[in-house]
Amino acid sequence: MRLLLVEDSLSLCEVLSTVLQKEKYEVQLAHDGETGLEHALSDIYDLIILDVMMPKMNGFEVLTEIRKHRIGTPVIMLTALSQEYNKVKGLDLGADDYLPKPFSTAELLARIRALLRRKTDASPDNTISYGNVSLNMSTFQIYNKDTQKSVKLSQKEFDIIRYFFERPRHVAEKDPLINKVWGLDNDFESNSLEVFISFLRKKLAFIEADFAISSIRGVGYQLSAKN
Repeated sequence: MRLLLVEDSLSLCEVLSTVLQKEKYEVQLAHDGETGLEHALSDIYDLIILDVMMPKMNGFEVLTEIRKHRIGTPVIMLTALSQEYNKVKGLDLGADDYLPKPFSTAELLARIRALLRRKTDASPDNTISYGNVSLNMSTFQIYNKDTQKSVKLSQKEFDIIRYFFERPRHVAEKDPLINKVWGLDNDFESNSLEVFISFLRKKLAFIEADFAISSIRGVGYQLSAKN
């Protein structure tokens, strides 16, 4: 799981980053609101930990922009502001949880796990769907809901189709898609992405999906209904 930590305190960042990495999370750091927003808008993170009081842009402003761009990534806000109206403001702007400072790392980890469970538990049977196709999050299978015809996906195929299913009306630009699936520090070439897209197209055709992965010239890909 990939987390974005936006916090201007270098010492707190160092502590939290160490704790999160020990829990096997991949952590990207940002020390001001503008940089944090730039990272968040890439839409490659599974969860964002966002401080309120920061230089350049405060956490409320960053959160407003994130939600304005229709990015639904879970957000935990951190703040030394303990007044109830600040908590209410954060939640009203679209925060998923709110943790006042000081806090224990154990509590933060518990809240992270809870939000990530909520995100992955898309339905009682742990599936997400688009058109006549469902993706089983546990077995890495896609199947036709009408015929039950199914096929197993590789890890990367699963990551790619999940990205599409979670953003069904979104045009997936190549670079953000690659960063989401392969991470920020990668030397993966965009033309190799086409190979994985080709594999997925064949598997979707095999199970007789009522949609396809269409190429948007010069941009990326998008799910589209078949004529």
